[in-house]
Amino acid sequence: MTHIVTILMIEFVTHDVKRFVVSKPEGFTWQPGQGVTLVINQPKWVEEEGRPFTPTGLTSDRVLEFIIKRYAEHQAVTDRLHTLRPGDELLMSDPFGTITYKGPGTFIAAGAGMTPFLAIIRQLASENKLTGHRLLFANKTPADIFCEKELCYFLGDQCLLTCTRKQSPGYDNHRINKAYLAENITDFNSYFYVCGPNIFVEEIKEALVELGVRSDQLVLEE
Repeated sequence: MTHIVTILMIEFVTHDVKRFVVSKPEGFTWQPGQGVTLVINQPKWVEEEGRPFTPTGLTSDRVLEFIIKRYAEHQAVTDRLHTLRPGDELLMSDPFGTITYKGPGTFIAAGAGMTPFLAIIRQLASENKLTGHRLLFANKTPADIFCEKELCYFLGDQCLLTCTRKQSPGYDNHRINKAYLAENITDFNSYFYVCGPNIFVEEIKEALVELGVRSDQLVLEE
């Protein structure tokens, strides 16, 4: 680990997602969409393997923000992170990753896979460059969608929210698959940004290729 950062604030975003605001090391820079490895700076946890998380704030912010979903069933890092308090420390690596902004296109995310795109969308919004972008965001239920109002404000009718396990007014009730992509996307000549569980990414990648998308149009973690 390269940096020690201090937690400044923690708040709930959804029932199992929290927003962490931490100190920003002097000179730290990254590209929106890139991730870092975080380790809890406490006995036992400091020896554990770190986990990747994505800064979700603007690159110009004086602090760093992380939006982290708790996976209580794993009884591992995210579960422990959700018990921390302001003043606790984390060890943080330098940035890494292949998800960065290439140009206008469609963001396709499932669950916590939305975090790298949140950083990119916020950066584009700050520069008034969101025209020509669309978001397809899948979750289990409406209660699982984080930053919903912000995303709808930024993207308007280009923000498509779908829930796979619950029908609710205002939300699609479909899995994002080849049929859903064909129904909701008319231009397959732009970039496609994909992030989520590994099986989701592989299925979406395969579907997009079958719909005529070239490999150089795909932006995903490799």
